[in-house]
Amino acid sequence: MSTANGSPVVKVGLSSCGVAAGGRGVYDALAAKLEDSKVSLMQTGCIGMCYKEPLVEVLMPGNERYLYGDVTPEKAERIIEEHLFKGQPVKDWLLMVEGNGSDIASPLEGQRRIVLRHCGIIDPESIDDYISVGGYGAIKKALGSMTQEQVIDEVIESGLRGRGGAGFSTGMKWRFAREAKGSPKYIICNADEGDPGAFMDRSVLESDPHSVLEGMLVAAYAIGADEGYIYCRAEYPLAVRRLKLAISLAQERGFLGESILGSDFSFDLKIREGAGAFVCGEETALMMSIEGKRGMPRSRPPFPAQSGLWGKPTSINNVETFANVSWIISNGAKEYNSLGTEKSKGTKVFALAGKVARGGLVEVPMGMTINDIVFKVGGGTSSDLAFKAVQMGGPSGGCVPASLADTQVDYDSLSSIGAIMGSGGMLVMDESTCMVDLAKFFLNFTQDESCGKCVPCRVGTKRMLEILERITDGKGHDDDIEKLEGLADSIKRASLCGLGQTAPNPALTTIKYFREEYEAHIKDKTCPAKKCPALITYEVLADVCTGCTKCTKFCPTGAIAGEKKQPHVIDDAKCVRCGLCMDVCKFNSINVF
Repeated sequence: MSTANGSPVVKVGLSSCGVAAGGRGVYDALAAKLEDSKVSLMQTGCIGMCYKEPLVEVLMPGNERYLYGDVTPEKAERIIEEHLFKGQPVKDWLLMVEGNGSDIASPLEGQRRIVLRHCGIIDPESIDDYISVGGYGAIKKALGSMTQEQVIDEVIESGLRGRGGAGFSTGMKWRFAREAKGSPKYIICNADEGDPGAFMDRSVLESDPHSVLEGMLVAAYAIGADEGYIYCRAEYPLAVRRLKLAISLAQERGFLGESILGSDFSFDLKIREGAGAFVCGEETALMMSIEGKRGMPRSRPPFPAQSGLWGKPTSINNVETFANVSWIISNGAKEYNSLGTEKSKGTKVFALAGKVARGGLVEVPMGMTINDIVFKVGGGTSSDLAFKAVQMGGPSGGCVPASLADTQVDYDSLSSIGAIMGSGGMLVMDESTCMVDLAKFFLNFTQDESCGKCVPCRVGTKRMLEILERITDGKGHDDDIEKLEGLADSIKRASLCGLGQTAPNPALTTIKYFREEYEAHIKDKTCPAKKCPALITYEVLADVCTGCTKCTKFCPTGAIAGEKKQPHVIDDAKCVRCGLCMDVCKFNSINVF
């Protein structure tokens, strides 16, 4: 966006990440200071640099952009005084500069932003902002100059595949629904993002909701649907609020409702809030929930395209998929499929989390390697420890070791090493991560989230979890690895839906690539990463401890004792291995073995 009337514009990121970091206080401080000035103040969504929130951007005449990170109300006042009033940017806090020949490297380098193109740029609560950057141009083009088949052909030619996990051709899914007999037909946006550490959909809905609405409009026109639903979890209150506002504004402007833009195409859109059940991310369970029933998967076939919501033809895509659609229609299939690999076109949004320096959202061309995403885009690990692995695809995905991090990120390459793209979660781990404990964490999640409908998932994941708990407690049996593999095979083959069919993946891939860690837990009763409480012991190094007593103040069980300025000792019987003593000790006098 350009400056308002030739005057500077100050933007504050107020998505969930920005608000949680204190962005609202920064905004209020700026509002009070700029009240009588010609400077315009506006809110934006998340630009992706969650690790540096709160973010403040100063847009000067001539489209010079200055992005500041870790801004506090006090820092905001200095930015106003020195940058806006005196023309001197505060260089120590700058993350990115564009438009003035600066040599500051952009944290967005290496990315290609299509889904995130407006995130952190426009006001997500302003339809005029969205229209000013070309918004709703795609639906105008589709209704004005394209037939339904031409729209579908364009999406097929683009190579866009579903970004929710399975990677099925989006255009083919639309065609199946269009050709299916029966009416009415429905379009559903799956915004039930439940993977631990994943926040791609939430961020897009909070930062650019109209792009998702427009993608749904194009899809509805293509398949002949006149009604749609956005299924969004209630734990995303800001996303839900901005979606409701976006729908209301779109209705006022004639982009939703009867005879859209003067055509014979009509489309209504409703929001259904989910209660947080992970299984409702599965298509058939999601539709059951919309129908007011308990969210449980049902057998397929029939597939939703033939018999979906209330038994009618239904097409379901996730938030990221829909956010790609308007760009494809506006810019053309060839422009989109020029990005990516032969079978995986376009870009992919990832939520970088875990032990990574630049945690947040990134969008990269398909085909970039895991190493490049972690190091060139993510800045490497956030610790001084070596990169160990990434967990991709959340509880349904797999663990990829550092030795395979030159693997390209595309559907086929990831599948060949036992991982999946999933919705886009990427959990980065360093050498301090215990891979057995990681598998236990994800099995605990999927076992807890199982709907219980089928025995293989309900009982099988419970048995796998019990074995993993036994191993991390130092009570593993010699044949436990083989038992895990056998159970995993049965669960994958016999479970009814994708949750059960993929639940064993974290355990299987950690066994495959880190088998020696399992064996150390079982045979040697040790945890190589020194994370499993039952297999480690804390001690104070007497020749290093200064007796500052800080550790005693933080120990929750009173396990540490000693006189001031004298070496302390830890009572192993009381110690719960929480690690707080190590965190607060400034002298590195706590050892784990």
